[in-house]
Amino acid sequence: MFFIEAKRIVVVIFGSLLVAISLNFFLINANVYASGFAGAAQLVSSVLKDYSGLNISTGILLLLFNIPVFILGWFKVGKGFTIYSIVSVIFATSFMGILPVLSVSDDILLNAVFGGAIAGIGVGISFKLGASTGGMDIVAMVLSRLQDKPIGTYFLVLNGIIIVAAGFLYEPENALYTMVALYVTTAVIDTLHTRHEKVTAMIVTHKADELQYAIHQQMVRGITIIPAKGAYSREDKNMMYLVITRYELYDLEKIIKEVDPNAFTNIVQTVGIFGFFRREGEVVKKP
Repeated sequence: MFFIEAKRIVVVIFGSLLVAISLNFFLINANVYASGFAGAAQLVSSVLKDYSGLNISTGILLLLFNIPVFILGWFKVGKGFTIYSIVSVIFATSFMGILPVLSVSDDILLNAVFGGAIAGIGVGISFKLGASTGGMDIVAMVLSRLQDKPIGTYFLVLNGIIIVAAGFLYEPENALYTMVALYVTTAVIDTLHTRHEKVTAMIVTHKADELQYAIHQQMVRGITIIPAKGAYSREDKNMMYLVITRYELYDLEKIIKEVDPNAFTNIVQTVGIFGFFRREGEVVKKP
């Protein structure tokens, strides 16, 4: 377990370094904006510098924007997930303060593409191990637990505000190149992680009761348990059927490995659902 958590920390720090490189070397000087809170911090930093003469770095603003989100995540999402998010943002802020702000290329399109790709790698590898880069990731987790609405809508609204503001306050071309950077970031994250906001897990196991209890200790999700039989072994088993968000995929994999390493799990995309997940506050009975 120590090595697993150490690996997670190293990956989160490396992801933070990539996000800082994306911003300092490609996006900031080109006035092309990243997605989520990083883009919001970048835009506010530019506006303060150009319109009021205040020079507050993007990294410092990113940290300040995340403080209320960390508090929300601590109580609504979980301490582990929030701690990794705090580590990510602190290191991203530190790296942005250490690395110089420069232009690797004078071509704004190259800055948008490579900046977006590097940021996508940093965020994607963090998602892959169940960590977070803070900001909208935590907001998405909270919303996914409170109500069954597309998380992408909230990302779209925030990023839409950034794009419109970039076009209004600066050149319209900046808004267009920001759209390019956001598209590249999203495509890279999808490639490294999973593009579907909700996925369906079908788990064939001998330990359905223990697994169900372990899952419900960490996730607010409904589970259907269906009797099953092995075609070759003829052994009686159970198949657990549940829908989760992509942010919970790492935690589910970790739980399965701890409770029943021999379980067979199939993850498939979920286009949409009707009905409700298990609501918070319900009592989970121990098997």
